Amino acid sequence: MSAPAPSAWQRRITGEWHGRPSLFDATGTWCGFEDIRRSSAFEDGGTVYRMDGGLEGGGPLAGRFRLAAPFAFAVTDADDNRIYHGPDFHGTGQPYGSFVDAHYYGPGWQVDLNTWNHVLPDGETQVYSSVLYQGWTVVGCFNGLYRRTIGAGADDPATRAAIDAHLAAETRSGPVPWILPTKRSGAFRGTCEVWGADQKPLGTVEVEDRLTPLDLLRTEHRVRWTGAGVDRAFTVVRRRDGTREFWEGPGAWGNAQAFGRANYPVWHFTDGDVHKVKGREFALDATPGMTASGRLAVTWELFGGNVLAAVVHGVLGWEET
Repeated sequence: MSAPAPSAWQRRITGEWHGRPSLFDATGTWCGFEDIRRSSAFEDGGTVYRMDGGLEGGGPLAGRFRLAAPFAFAVTDADDNRIYHGPDFHGTGQPYGSFVDAHYYGPGWQVDLNTWNHVLPDGETQVYSSVLYQGWTVVGCFNGLYRRTIGAGADDPATRAAIDAHLAAETRSGPVPWILPTKRSGAFRGTCEVWGADQKPLGTVEVEDRLTPLDLLRTEHRVRWTGAGVDRAFTVVRRRDGTREFWEGPGAWGNAQAFGRANYPVWHFTDGDVHKVKGREFALDATPGMTASGRLAVTWELFGGNVLAAVVHGVLGWEET
């Protein structure tokens, strides 16, 4: 299907994106790196998406995710739905501003994928993750940060040096496990965009998440969202158990699974309004060592019952108190 012009999302992701996402197994154990260059071009009324690279390491998953050829697939590009026509991926993705939630199947990898791509406000950094499924069962996850180059500028020495530095940073930080501060109180704060289930902007919400560590594994969170019709305040205790996490009331109950720097929670509110949240929280500044804090790139999908109500995404900064 041809289109007269690329969609807003397609314009947002023009160029080539460079990354070294990490591969994790279903338990959150780091397995290796995927060296990837991704690009999509709108040409003659159509869009073709290409990925080239290879897997380094991978452990028992290597045989499944190491292929001998680059990926390519045609895309029906629109502002409501991006439809992937194969041959290497089949499915669809829905944009919500600078975030896309995509669900599709990869015949080469033999997995169903739920991919979340979030272009940060700088327009040059993309938070990427693909949770990989065998039926309803998670078998692994790819995630990491991508940086963009456009056209001939990619050959500029300064640009090349910046990409090399980015890939080196991803190599160093990709395996770092998700963890929040365990002996320092403070708050994550920021302004996030809110998009309706109809993919229309609803405004912005001010987010504050106050952390009071209780011990090395438990932290009390006092969370407040203000604005765009998603106003809410609640308190919850989060408990970490390795790569797993548990939300243990009183204002919400749920759990999470972390894959490296990215944490994937689902929690249910207890105020009787049948709302739940499915999200991804990515520690942008995570580095090896006994430290935690910095910026969080957050994406939360809000549900009323089992119906998508809104999508919230943005970047939160850490302030110690």
